[in-house]
Amino acid sequence: MLSGKQRAYLRSLAQKEDAILYVGKAGITEPVIAETRDALAAREPVIAETRDALAARELVKGRVQEASMLTAAEAQAALCQACQAEGVQVIGNVFVLYKKRDNGAKIILPKG
Repeated sequence: MLSGKQRAYLRSLAQKEDAILYVGKAGITEPVIAETRDALAAREPVIAETRDALAARELVKGRVQEASMLTAAEAQAALCQACQAEGVQVIGNVFVLYKKRDNGAKIILPKG
């Protein structure tokens, strides 16, 4: 569980990031869940493959398209449950997920 101070720190980091996950008209499908898991996976990136390059992230920003039947909060909750991640923030149609790596964490959270 993230504290308010940790959540604020992660929000400040996410502000600079671009959305890499998109939830469309079909909602939360297996490919969306698989892409989220890959983006939050705890392994080092391999330069040759784009999917593996995304695997180095601990913090992922996503966007819910206008045609989607889900809100950003619903999409975030579903992806958090499916990927064992924590929801950081929802603003409008944008959401942020965080999953701490077991080994080699790149984001050091403040105490609190």
